Amino acid sequence: MTKLDNTVLWNEAAKAGFFFGAVSVGCLLLRELAAVSGSAFLLQAATIILWTVEFLGCILLMKKVMLDLRDKYEGVKMEDTFRLGRRAALLSGLLLASAQTLLILKMPDAQMNSFLDQLTGSMALTGAQKEQVEEMLPRLPAITFVSQWLYCFLYGTVLASFMSRYIFLQKLFGFPPEPPQDQDETPDEQ
Repeated sequence: MTKLDNTVLWNEAAKAGFFFGAVSVGCLLLRELAAVSGSAFLLQAATIILWTVEFLGCILLMKKVMLDLRDKYEGVKMEDTFRLGRRAALLSGLLLASAQTLLILKMPDAQMNSFLDQLTGSMALTGAQKEQVEEMLPRLPAITFVSQWLYCFLYGTVLASFMSRYIFLQKLFGFPPEPPQDQDETPDEQ
């Protein structure tokens, strides 16, 4: 087994972050495809299903990445798996936030105006409030980028915190049980 150092931890986090980000961006693009179809039912169903897949998938992937780190390198501690998860969340959040920002930047003006009309209609905004929302639209890509990146980082940090403890508590209490060793390897000399 090789020793875990900061460079190796960043490399492992980059691989995990890229994979998490690719899964999240894939779910985002599938939701966008469902939105283009024009069917409200398809959009809602795709949103619910893809959100569930993304949410549960990230939990299972985080567990697998942390277990792989623990099993692959020597001297891995709970703090190391937590750092791996936090760094992977930071990097995957960067990918997802960039993809969402790009989608907003490429959104046609007619679609953006339709979205704004739906938003102001559902919130019953006054004329002055509607103007304030319209003034905010040029900053929407930056706001989306920062808020999505922050959300992914915080979600990943909390998940990494719970998951790193879970993995090491399993090891502490002997779950899963270690396979029995052969009696022939350690002869009893009495």
